[in-house]
Amino acid sequence: MSGDRIPGQGEPVIDTSVPHSARMWNYWLGGKDNYEVDRMAADQFRAAFPAIAANARAFRSFLSRAIRYLAADAGVRQFLDIGTGLPTVDNTHEVAQRVAPEARIVYVDNDPLVLTHARALLTSTPEGTTAYLDADLHDPGAILAQARQTLDFDQPIALILSGILGHVLDTGEAQGLVRELVAALPSGSYLLVCDGTDTDDTLRKAQDEHNEGGAVQYRLRSPEELAEFFTGLELVEPGVVSCPLWRPEPSQVGAPAHVDSYGGVGRKP
Repeated sequence: MSGDRIPGQGEPVIDTSVPHSARMWNYWLGGKDNYEVDRMAADQFRAAFPAIAANARAFRSFLSRAIRYLAADAGVRQFLDIGTGLPTVDNTHEVAQRVAPEARIVYVDNDPLVLTHARALLTSTPEGTTAYLDADLHDPGAILAQARQTLDFDQPIALILSGILGHVLDTGEAQGLVRELVAALPSGSYLLVCDGTDTDDTLRKAQDEHNEGGAVQYRLRSPEELAEFFTGLELVEPGVVSCPLWRPEPSQVGAPAHVDSYGGVGRKP
């Protein structure tokens, strides 16, 4: 089945006057799906924190390895990816369906440019399904209701929250949203979280300056705060770690470099 749009959603309107994190990350990863306002903000951020592009690449590589683990080792065949970001290399459905062509993926985002590109690019294998919906993390009830049109909530689902929880500035609220989403998943499901961390003074300063500029806000959290999102779940080894340290490729030469983005995967008992 090719990519589907969840019915009942209007055509998106793209705002090019304000930089958006998904488009800035696309620029740092070498993509072309961004606007001048995004490039200016991304270049300003990179001038303050030159390692941001390396962070972005490590973040993306972690996501690919974790999804491959979920599909190949954990046997997951359903994925709910909230805060999808712009399509790039090794999107969730591409990694999962390489392992299991029958895998079903629902993408969720509320950025119009993401949705526009998703409609054209996020296509599935014939055996599987790829759908996407326009929804906000702050409304988990709506996400779950629409995701049920594609996913079977009686079978394990991998919930992916990659780079999205930092946009929920209040940590208590972010924890509540994660709890509500995880509570709806059956036993044997997984939570994948990766986000930027406050583990570098230069990055913290760059992020503060970016937030003060009026762009979409993002909160860096400590690795310990990120680990709290997995409360009640069984963490997959090696736990919540700097992204390159999470199950690096066996063929990698030398020790993985630390970056200021951490990730982890947990199983719901």
